[in-house]
Amino acid sequence: MEDLVKLGREFVEAMRERRGIEHVDAIYAEDAQSIEAVVPPGRDVRIAKGRLAIKAKREDWAASHDIHTLEADGPYVQPPSRFAVRFKAEVTHKETGRKMTLREIAIYTVEGDRIVREEFFLLPK
Repeated sequence: MEDLVKLGREFVEAMRERRGIEHVDAIYAEDAQSIEAVVPPGRDVRIAKGRLAIKAKREDWAASHDIHTLEADGPYVQPPSRFAVRFKAEVTHKETGRKMTLREIAIYTVEGDRIVREEFFLLPK
């Protein structure tokens, strides 16, 4: 359990410090999957397959939003291989100027010392 807690804490720290994009290479398995709750605007799939696709998804999101605040709370662990993080972000979509408060929970599955799957659960309006 110690390794799971350590990985979860490193992940949360990277998110709080807004190092989420560059941290993908250090913490995700090469064949990891990222599963959104719904198909995101401007995309045609819910699932990003592979570390490069996850990194590209994050880069695209960061490029299209002004991030005013980003909170990451956790990790909440479920040994032996899962942890959760609660996110809250205040953002403005650059193209539309629309300001939003986003809230979601993400569940991360770990194998060895790498995240192999992330699943996002959104808070409906």
